[in-house]
Amino acid sequence: MLWIKALHIVFITSWFAGLFYLPRIFVNLAMETETVATERLLLMARKLYRFMSILALPAMVFGLVLLWMQYGGGEGGMKLPGWIHAKLTLVVLLLGYHHACGAILRKFEKGINQRSHTWFRWFNEVPVVMLLAIVILVVVKPF
Repeated sequence: MLWIKALHIVFITSWFAGLFYLPRIFVNLAMETETVATERLLLMARKLYRFMSILALPAMVFGLVLLWMQYGGGEGGMKLPGWIHAKLTLVVLLLGYHHACGAILRKFEKGINQRSHTWFRWFNEVPVVMLLAIVILVVVKPF
């Protein structure tokens, strides 16, 4: 179980690196006026989005394996504590955020972004708040 937990943490950390950095690229794209620089930022964003999408998959798989190892397999199904329900809700919201990043990237690629760099600066804070909440739920287990 410790190997699975270690791998889960590594892939979650790697996925979050992308969730933190991609919106920073969006900030720069929203401010950029030079075509060459915009193309370079779009290339970086595309590669990062593809890579972080690949990293999200094993993060989710190892998390589900941990969930099953800890709470599954018994008669009557899984009986999950409240903090896990809250964590899973936040994970689903993070997956939505991840996909929203993909939609934003496609808008930048089409040249139809309508948002300011300030909006993207605030958008960039969402995964920070989510990570804080998830870590508190996992470590403190408040309910």
